[in-house]
Amino acid sequence: MKLVVGLGNPGLPYALTRHNLGAIVLDRLAEITSLSLSRRGHEALYASGYVDGVRLMLARPETYMNLSGVAVDSLARYYKIDTPDIIVIHDDLDLPFGDVRIKEGGGDGGHKGLISIIYHIGSPAFTRIRCGIGRPAMKEMTESYVLERLNDEEMKEVPRIAEKGSRAVMTVITSGTVRAMNEFNVRGQKNSDQEV
Repeated sequence: MKLVVGLGNPGLPYALTRHNLGAIVLDRLAEITSLSLSRRGHEALYASGYVDGVRLMLARPETYMNLSGVAVDSLARYYKIDTPDIIVIHDDLDLPFGDVRIKEGGGDGGHKGLISIIYHIGSPAFTRIRCGIGRPAMKEMTESYVLERLNDEEMKEVPRIAEKGSRAVMTVITSGTVRAMNEFNVRGQKNSDQEV
């Protein structure tokens, strides 16, 4: 089974903030795969089923971002999902807004959700779908920046990001991480995405 987790903070005030881009992509993935995030447990909303012959679980933690690892660890332990079979979709300050990249393993980049997941599952060896949000002008503005609502220009890009992020996940699942990285981790990808 593959576990796909979309990171964000729960509740309407956070729904359209930059920090919730992972959850936004997951919601689009749920639509594409016809898996309804209707089950509640393990500190998450989740769904499971078969997609393209692969047993797939989608999950959105219901904790705040800094406790995301509680849900991921609980689901992974209960359903016996190995760390390399976990895919985490998250916002990323180190990428320009709208870029989508895939990364296998690595550090946490200061992202509180990733910090929590690595701590709780005891390993960084999971795949990440990184959705760029860019950095604020001043470093000290970072916390307020990620929690700000997406502005009008950014909102116009959200459908494309959600579509591309979903495709990235499905490519990892059906073709493997290396092939997915070769397809998605290219320079200038935001401007070359005319099919989306």
